[in-house]
Amino acid sequence: MTEFLDGPAGRRIAFERQPGKGPGVVFLGGFRSDMRGTKAEYLADWAARDGRAYLRFDYSGHGESGGAFEDGEIGAWAADAIAAISALTDGPQVLVGSSMGGWISLLVARAMPEKVAGLVGIAAAPDFTEIGYWDSADEAQRASLLRDGRWELPSEYSDEPYVITRRLIEEGRDQLVLDKPLALPFPVRLLQGTADEDVPRDWALRLMDHADSPDLRLVLVKGADHRFSTPECLSLITGAIAEVLRG
Repeated sequence: MTEFLDGPAGRRIAFERQPGKGPGVVFLGGFRSDMRGTKAEYLADWAARDGRAYLRFDYSGHGESGGAFEDGEIGAWAADAIAAISALTDGPQVLVGSSMGGWISLLVARAMPEKVAGLVGIAAAPDFTEIGYWDSADEAQRASLLRDGRWELPSEYSDEPYVITRRLIEEGRDQLVLDKPLALPFPVRLLQGTADEDVPRDWALRLMDHADSPDLRLVLVKGADHRFSTPECLSLITGAIAEVLRG
C-alpha cells in the first residue's frame, strides 16, 4: 500500500515498505521511472519470499510523489532518497540503483556510508547529465539550452519527450562523483548490458576503475539492453544482492 513521507523542502514522497529481516534492500529507480516498474515489482516479490525488509519510493516529480518533474534536479532527488532511507529503514541497507538510481545510490553512500551494507548498480549512470547529455551536445544545442532553458528529447520509453532543463544540467555539476575520490567501503556489484544504448559499457568500466571498494565486481551481459528486465537479467539482480548480503 502506498504511503507518503513529508520529505525535504515540503516535497511529498510516495513509498511502499515491506517488513522483514535486515539488512534491508532499497530500490532506487531511474530517470522518469517509478516504483511500479518491472525491476521494482520483481524485487518486492523476491523480498517477500525471502522475508527481507524492502523499501521502494518515487523521487519528487516521479510516479505518485508530489511536485513537477521539470522542477527536479539530481541533488533534490538524492535528498529525497536520503530522507526516505533515514526515516523508513533500520540499520544498514543494500542499495539497488537502476540507471540514474545508480548515481543517486552513490550520492547516498557518500552522504551516509554507515547506512549502506552494499550496493548493486544496474546500468548505473553516474554523472550522466554531464558525460551524457552535455558532452554529446554540439555548440548549437548547448546554445539552445542556455537560451531556452530546456531541451525536449525523444524517448523510446514514452510518447512524451524527455524534458532536460538547464537547471538539471547545471545543478548536476554539483553532484558529480567521477571527478573526485569515491570510497565505497562495502561489497559492490555492477550489472551492465552490452546492448544498452542509453548507458555505454564504457561508463561501467569507468566507474569500476574509479571507485575504491574492497569487493567490487562488474558483470557484462551480452545482448542485454537498458531495461535489464528479462527473466535472466532479473535473476542476475537478485543473485547480485545475495552476494552482497553474504559480504
